[in-house]
Amino acid sequence: MGTMFGEYFKKKRLGLGKTLRQFCLEHDLDPGNISKLERGILPPPASSAKLAHYANCLEIKESTDEWLEFFDIARAEAGRIPEEILANKDLVSKLPLVFRTLKGQKLNKEQLEKLARELEKLNAAE
Repeated sequence: MGTMFGEYFKKKRLGLGKTLRQFCLEHDLDPGNISKLERGILPPPASSAKLAHYANCLEIKESTDEWLEFFDIARAEAGRIPEEILANKDLVSKLPLVFRTLKGQKLNKEQLEKLARELEKLNAAE
C-alpha cells in the first residue's frame, strides 16, 4: 500500500503545528486510525464526505487547487479515477491512450499528435 496520501495528510497536520493527539482531540478523530492513515497502513477513505471532513480538519479550503490535489492523491492511491473525470464521457474515452502513455509504451507520431489535440480541446473547454 502506498503512503503518498498519508505523508500529505501528516505534512498538512504538522503545518498546523498540531501533534497527532492534539489534532485528533480537536476534531474528534481516533488517533490510532489517523496514525495508521498517515503511515499508509490504512488506505485513504473512499467516501467524498469523509475526505471533505478530513480536508476541513486540515484547513484546506474548498474549491482550491490544494483541495483538488488532496482528493486526487486519495483517489489515485486507492486506484480510483476522480469522479469529475468519470462524469466526462469524452475524457473517459481518452483514458486508455493516457494510461498507455503513462506506462511508458511508445506512441507513434500520429498517436502523440492525437493526444496533444485532445488535450488542447479539453484545456480550451475549461
